[in-house]
Amino acid sequence: MTMVLEKKNIKINCPTMAKEDIIRQMGQMFVEQGYTTPLYTEAMVEKETVFNTNIGNAIAIPHGVESARKEILKTGMILQTYPQGVDWGDGDMVKVVIAIAAVGDEHLDVLSKIAMTLSEPQEVERLLTMTEDEIYTLFAAD
Repeated sequence: MTMVLEKKNIKINCPTMAKEDIIRQMGQMFVEQGYTTPLYTEAMVEKETVFNTNIGNAIAIPHGVESARKEILKTGMILQTYPQGVDWGDGDMVKVVIAIAAVGDEHLDVLSKIAMTLSEPQEVERLLTMTEDEIYTLFAAD
């Protein structure tokens, strides 16, 4: 996972903001770093209007709609923590947001790593106390 989650794409203790603003900010990071075209950002926002990407356990995994996969130039991931929580719709509070842009079937590996790393509520709470370097090491471990 080392190549998928770069240290510069880990942001901790982010100030709470609106869900769409978070998604657009993460999408812009993807564009600026050459992971996607700007159309992928719009596809991420569109996906959220159709399907809430809150997977439970205070984690959301925003990503684009299937038709926008051609807008992904390389696989990448952005992880941001919001210890105060963000309303992700229906009153569900999210504290960890992990945006994914994946070429081909690489999203399966990324999702598997997230599931293995953050499957328990206490693991999410521990993540919220970690530094960027510690989070990077956690996701880089096999």
